[in-house]
Amino acid sequence: MTTELSRPAPLPAAPGAAGETAGTAEMIATELRLGAHNYKPLDVVLTRGEGVWVWDVEGRRYLDCLAAYSAVNQGHCHPKILAAMVEQASRLCLTSRAFRNDQLHLFYEEIAALTGSHRVLPMNSGAEAVETAIKVVRKWGYRVKGVEPGKAEVIVCANNFHGRTLGIVGFSTDPVARGDFGPFAPGFVTVPFGDAEALERAISPHTVAVLAEPIQGEAGVIIPPPGYLQRMRELCDEHDVTMVLDEIQTGLGRTGKLLAEEHEGVEADMTLVGKALSGGFYPVSAVLSNDATLGTLQPGQHGSTFGGNPLACAVARAALRVLVEEGMIENSARMGERFKAGLEAIDADVVREVRGRGLMLAVELDPAAGGARPYCMALKERGILAKDTHEHSIRIAPPLVITADQVDWALERFDAVLRRKPAGRGAARA
Repeated sequence: MTTELSRPAPLPAAPGAAGETAGTAEMIATELRLGAHNYKPLDVVLTRGEGVWVWDVEGRRYLDCLAAYSAVNQGHCHPKILAAMVEQASRLCLTSRAFRNDQLHLFYEEIAALTGSHRVLPMNSGAEAVETAIKVVRKWGYRVKGVEPGKAEVIVCANNFHGRTLGIVGFSTDPVARGDFGPFAPGFVTVPFGDAEALERAISPHTVAVLAEPIQGEAGVIIPPPGYLQRMRELCDEHDVTMVLDEIQTGLGRTGKLLAEEHEGVEADMTLVGKALSGGFYPVSAVLSNDATLGTLQPGQHGSTFGGNPLACAVARAALRVLVEEGMIENSARMGERFKAGLEAIDADVVREVRGRGLMLAVELDPAAGGARPYCMALKERGILAKDTHEHSIRIAPPLVITADQVDWALERFDAVLRRKPAGRGAARA
């Protein structure tokens, strides 16, 4: 093991209210006592991050194989993004959109040039970008396509994940996401993901848009059949339908391309980005579109107090700049191939399939393995933080700055855990 990968000395403890550090168990107990129980994280309390590494409050180091659901593509606490944030925060943070600021036009210019977009609408969270897209395509449908008022339909895919707002969970097929939150708004038609024939059958004169993820991340890194996005593009052109791709998790280098749509050589009418748009420093998202679609919005019809604020724009500009200048997109392609090949080489009975593109990977376990969570907990004990999803999948998405040595270090630990079944589900979750 090289010096770079060796375990550093424990971090100095941060003083608590009484001059001492609350232990991990105490911190978790406070969360459970005072917080809403809408998450079930692994029982590790993190306090610092740098590059691909994070440290817990006990001083233990872990390789982050989730990257905050791809929000930290550029690595934890990237110094150039941090410097841009500090510099801008010392000058001007928020003006609202009632006034102009000197960072917004620069953000527009740089992201439009990088992505080939004609128009940009900045928001904060990924879910806000999705909600924005739905509003805009409906307006376009009524004003431009001529759909009968109140009849617009958006085609979505089964097992989608586009966010947690009420509008979005209304067209989710996940019973956990939908349960007890209705009634929901109408206007959505669901088709199987990756089924171009089903998509074609679902298109009607009322269809204003198709909304899809190029790769379904939360569903377990599900990659559609080759040619699916190309056929979607053709159908949208044939029927005058807006093609909307949610690249909030797949975009900005995660799959080895700037945008995942590039793998099939297509260009969406509307592309949604977020998460890594700020490198994890600040909530920033954006709707990237053509003139015809976003051009339907008029003053007062949509907005956000924080959307396009100068701090967000400065941070996003720096996040995009380092992504390109430091070769992170190309590194994602190379290291993704290395990581995937290494996972596929692990001869373990519990592994059913390895899926992925770039550094967006998943290991699908046999249902007889007892679920992915015990394996994620066993990985944690060996210094790897990964996320279980859809019960039987281990999701793997490290920051794009990961090196070959770090990939190999991680593969050693995946090999050890997957070859040896962890403790039973009840024991692992205790």
